Amino acid sequence: MKGPASASPSEVIREGELEKRSDSLFQLWKKKAVVLSKDSLSLFSLEAGKARGGGGKELRFGSIQKVDCVERTGKYVYFTIVTTDRKEIDFRCPGESCWNASITMALIDFQNKRAIEDFKSRQEAAEHAAAATRDRRLARAP
Repeated sequence: MKGPASASPSEVIREGELEKRSDSLFQLWKKKAVVLSKDSLSLFSLEAGKARGGGGKELRFGSIQKVDCVERTGKYVYFTIVTTDRKEIDFRCPGESCWNASITMALIDFQNKRAIEDFKSRQEAAEHAAAATRDRRLARAP
């Protein structure tokens, strides 16, 4: 995976920094360079982000169930991204940055577009099935 400038083939909505709680025993907060696009949230170490290269982690919206547990304390907003396999990833950002809102809105937009595509696919499949049934009836007609 490339750095933030080319994190995803889709349009970049926002770039910046977030803090992610580590999975280690001490659960330390680590700053990450982040790129929010129309279909994913990409995370990079600050060094990799600044160098515009190196590895990173991409959370595709297809694998995210919701943004949850938004809590404001002092200068930070804390929130959790819940994946479809029930993994929880904790983040925090300065209250005025509104990263949680940006991610939530991008996720909702992605989920709405997917729902519309699924509906259209089901509708087309039903129309094809109805046409096939009609064609079979006409083929059997005397």
